[in-house]
Amino acid sequence: MQRREFIGLLGGTAAAWTLDARAQPAERMRRIAILMDLPENDAGRQRVAAFVQGLVDQGWREGRDVLIDIRWGANSPENSRKPATELLALEPDIILTSASAATAAMRQASATTPIVFVLVVDPVGAGFVDSLARPGGNLTGFTLFEYSIGGKWLELLKEIAPTITRVAVLRDVGIAAGSGQFGAIQAAASSLGVELRPLGVRDADEIDRGISAFGPGPNNGLLVTASPLASVHREKIIALAARHRLPSIFAYRHFVAAGGLISYGPDLLSPMPRAASYVSRILKREKAADLPVQAPIKYELVVNLRTAQALGLTVPPSLLARADEVIE
Repeated sequence: MQRREFIGLLGGTAAAWTLDARAQPAERMRRIAILMDLPENDAGRQRVAAFVQGLVDQGWREGRDVLIDIRWGANSPENSRKPATELLALEPDIILTSASAATAAMRQASATTPIVFVLVVDPVGAGFVDSLARPGGNLTGFTLFEYSIGGKWLELLKEIAPTITRVAVLRDVGIAAGSGQFGAIQAAASSLGVELRPLGVRDADEIDRGISAFGPGPNNGLLVTASPLASVHREKIIALAARHRLPSIFAYRHFVAAGGLISYGPDLLSPMPRAASYVSRILKREKAADLPVQAPIKYELVVNLRTAQALGLTVPPSLLARADEVIE
């Protein structure tokens, strides 16, 4: 799609934006391209709406000061190349990318157009920036988390389901961050008395086969690492975990809202207005190379009590006390 209007998500400002657009000369417009890893669904629209609201807070109005072009579903190298080329052909002043695949595609497409990324796990390891403090090129942005969070996932899974001794680790083999996350989980496994079973997947069929082959067991659990693939297929993963009675932990709240047991990870909306501030600064002539890559400022622990009850688990009071949200 060439361009989407997300003004409606922000309430009654739409009419004012339209009037402002008529009153302003076209030459004042700056063009922002957005390459999203998610398909055009509620979660994706919410993230873009948060970014657009962040632009408003910085004094930029869509239709008056900026034009916004969006492409969706860039959640793999194969799905990213064509939309990246299409967006670059529109000659944007700046590009916003979400997650590693989209960022890699835009970086390959342009070495000069400024790019602000969000939700990237390891921008230095991926070669996007020289360092977090001094990015050095035409990219900067906001990391998703550090790899050490993998050990925390395993600890929390053991806390909510103490009898677990075997854990299947679902990871997307198509992204570089999958290995780093698994390495951190491996480092914590022995001290927690857990045997790991890596499940490298690339699509929905491999997810189905991998979890079904691991199967149910009184001491089995499931850890789903962070990836666009897992988010896209979260309903399938949650259904398989329920079918095989696997206590499961996820990186994001939306898994638990959809029926998953527990999640711990960053708030996925919080980097969007922060990215808008970087976009604003770059449009005002600052350089991406001089803006440090920033880490998350908010993490969420979410527990679904209904799912715990269905699995026959009693959630420790200490865990409930630490939870940011409990779904009952």
